[in-house]
Amino acid sequence: MANTYTQIHLHLVFAVKYREGLIRKEWKDELYKYITGIVPNNKHKLMIINGMTDHIHILIGFRTHQSLADLMKDIKQMSSLWINERKFCKGKFAWQEGYAAFSYGQSQLPQIIKYIKEQEKHHQKRTFLEEYKEFLKLFEVDFEEKYIFKDLE
Repeated sequence: MANTYTQIHLHLVFAVKYREGLIRKEWKDELYKYITGIVPNNKHKLMIINGMTDHIHILIGFRTHQSLADLMKDIKQMSSLWINERKFCKGKFAWQEGYAAFSYGQSQLPQIIKYIKEQEKHHQKRTFLEEYKEFLKLFEVDFEEKYIFKDLE
């Protein structure tokens, strides 16, 4: 739409189903490159992507032509299909339902980029679940403990 100007930076966080450590170092870079293609194909700007074996962090410049829910649906559906087609995991790979999204101002970007870049170092000190709860509390998101992640059935 003409004369529409936005600057929205979103930090997206989502986990492997049951928080299992299924993302292996042998193919994680390929996965990140694949997701790096999904984001601009939806006309958003990917700034950084990184994660651990059980979750991913993405920082994007978000455009308002698409809902966040639709973007996340595309990222998760297309990447899980891509992983399953390549048979990178025994059994079927899936992402956990839901996600977290946090907004940042321009001046905060270097700090969050550094945070995402240093995921391995960061997770030597705390688990993903601890990290996730800290973000929810920091951003004052109301949540119920039992609904944060689905446990293994």
